Amino acid sequence: MTEIQLVRPAPLDVSLLDAEERRRAAALRRPADRELYAAAHTALRRRLGRYLGVDPAAVELMRLPCPLCGDPHGRPAVAGGVGPHFSLSHTDGLALLAFADRPVGADVERLPSGSVVADVARSLHPREQTELAELPPSDRPLAFARCWTRKEACLKGTGEGLAGGRMASLLVGTAPTPVEVQGWTVEDVATPEGYAAAIAIKDSLTP
Repeated sequence: MTEIQLVRPAPLDVSLLDAEERRRAAALRRPADRELYAAAHTALRRRLGRYLGVDPAAVELMRLPCPLCGDPHGRPAVAGGVGPHFSLSHTDGLALLAFADRPVGADVERLPSGSVVADVARSLHPREQTELAELPPSDRPLAFARCWTRKEACLKGTGEGLAGGRMASLLVGTAPTPVEVQGWTVEDVATPEGYAAAIAIKDSLTP
């Protein structure tokens, strides 16, 4: 079971969010960012509520232990270990939700400028840096975004996040077809023009 949902900003409605989610939404400076955050987390709660058979506002969320340090800032989960695995990502104007019966990570990004690609590409795997350098400049933003979202999806799936320092060692590729990642299935997600997105799903329910 894998489900994917794209979410756009909507008129601000925080009625289903818990206190921490409302605090986070209020802390965002741009109205559009607050609207997207609220819409995405509302969609998450509604989907989880349907899975669990409870009111969306009653869904209690938590963070699993980080696989690197053990502190509670790993993957988000439903409290009590019930319900599906899920992942949520949002960027300027678009959010991505993924649900699965095993660990899953999702990431969506707006395509970067050429200058951002030139600056950040050095943090990628050496093979990916070479692939980008061999492309025409006009093709690099999409190729970079494909690569970056695949990496973030994998690292969200494991619970490591960017703090693990694996962006340079994890090879996912910049081409239209992802490089195979041991233990994970990585797939690009169709998005509106100007974005890139990917999900990573653990291959087995066993550790």
